[in-house]
Amino acid sequence: MSVEIHPSAIVSPKARLADGVRVGPYCQIADFVEVQAGTVLKAFVCLKDYVRIGEGCTLYENVTLGGEPQDFGFKGEESWVRIGNGVTLRENVTVHRATGEGKETVIGDGCYLMEGSHVGHNVVVGNGVVLANKVGLAGHVHIEDKTVVGGMAGVHQFVRIGPFCMIGGLSKIVKDVPPYTMADGRPARLFGLNRVGLRRNGFDAAARQSIKAFYHSIYHSGLPLREALTLLESRNSEESNPVLRSILEFAKNSHRGLTPWPRAMREADSPD
Repeated sequence: MSVEIHPSAIVSPKARLADGVRVGPYCQIADFVEVQAGTVLKAFVCLKDYVRIGEGCTLYENVTLGGEPQDFGFKGEESWVRIGNGVTLRENVTVHRATGEGKETVIGDGCYLMEGSHVGHNVVVGNGVVLANKVGLAGHVHIEDKTVVGGMAGVHQFVRIGPFCMIGGLSKIVKDVPPYTMADGRPARLFGLNRVGLRRNGFDAAARQSIKAFYHSIYHSGLPLREALTLLESRNSEESNPVLRSILEFAKNSHRGLTPWPRAMREADSPD
């Protein structure tokens, strides 16, 4: 199997393209680029320096990877964009390099980034994440596995979004969104568990109910958030349920604060 390069493409001889890579019309590939087997670049794709792409990816028209970060702290250091395996990047997606020597902006395996979405510097996107059209991720955002972000949502720098979350379209995310929840609004609020996503990923009714009860203890116990977390940690110091432990660890390690869950919205969720 060989590499297929359209005659109109401009590909540096220093770039490393594995067997089965296909480069479409008018693509540009710079020196320090690595593309693994079976990846397809459609027309007008631009891969700037310091980009690594995994196996079996598809990059649609006008995708641009490796642009310098939109960060006044960037001083021209070597930093990277790393794309996992089986990733789909639709038209006009942009992913910027990181700030900091040797740092990376990372897109995990099996992600699907729809048209026009932007991933800023030092962002880490987990496996199986979906970004709908025109989503914008500011610098240092961290999105964990299997989360879906609705179209035209904007995520503030340094925000973390936990696994298996659902973010509504047009939302403004300025605080951390804890695992397994649904968030929507400007600014965003929590509206319950992402029960559809949880069911699709094997969380049964008992598991969903335990998650819901745990969140009730965090948000609606009548205690200030930090006191509620301290109490839950003391009660669950030997907690064998890794799902509940992950919620507690996420909340404890939040630097931007957790997205609020107003009492009026707590009944919107049910485990089924």
